[in-house]
Amino acid sequence: MSIESQSPKPKIPRSIVLFTGAYLLPAMAAALWTRNGEFVFYCAVMMIQALLVVVTHRRCGFSPRVLCGLSLWGLAHMVGGLMPVPESWPINGSIRVVYSWWIIPDHLKYDQVVHAFGFYVMVFVCWQGLIAIVRDLHPARHWQPTFGALLLCIAASTGFGALNEVIEFVATLLVPETNVGGYVNTGWDLVSNLVGAISAAFWIRLAWKPPPLKQNPIHT
Repeated sequence: MSIESQSPKPKIPRSIVLFTGAYLLPAMAAALWTRNGEFVFYCAVMMIQALLVVVTHRRCGFSPRVLCGLSLWGLAHMVGGLMPVPESWPINGSIRVVYSWWIIPDHLKYDQVVHAFGFYVMVFVCWQGLIAIVRDLHPARHWQPTFGALLLCIAASTGFGALNEVIEFVATLLVPETNVGGYVNTGWDLVSNLVGAISAAFWIRLAWKPPPLKQNPIHT
């Protein structure tokens, strides 16, 4: 009979859980208090996404940096949709929140920076998920960040970005007034996603160091 040594399922560090809860729960309360239907919807979606991250992490074991990146992405999203900006700040549209803020007037919005950052992180999520699958199939083999593997991660990340746009479209159908923007805004969101994803792929290719190999099974 053979018994494989099994390590305990990885858990998300408590500090990251507490940090995420410290902004997500008040954001949900603020959205409900102000009757911001759009962000009540987004908070609900984010809670579902957080649950998916927990489940996937138990299978893949994301690095602490990736988990921190995902949590910071969520914070940037909550800040962007709920915090008002001063009257003197240039915005796109009529809703004066951080998401509408032109960091560089008519050239770069806060929204675009968040998209680029988020799908930069998502490439690392996809890459570490791919590594977990391959290492289960070939425990004694190092997996290198080849062009094809990174292209797959870019495609997966931007695919999640397209799904995000679908969620925003659903929000426009469910909520009378939103800050989603029009077709041009959606196009720039997708461009920002792609820029972030490609940047992450380049970083993985340049800085990749293979993790230690899995231990061989113990036979008794």
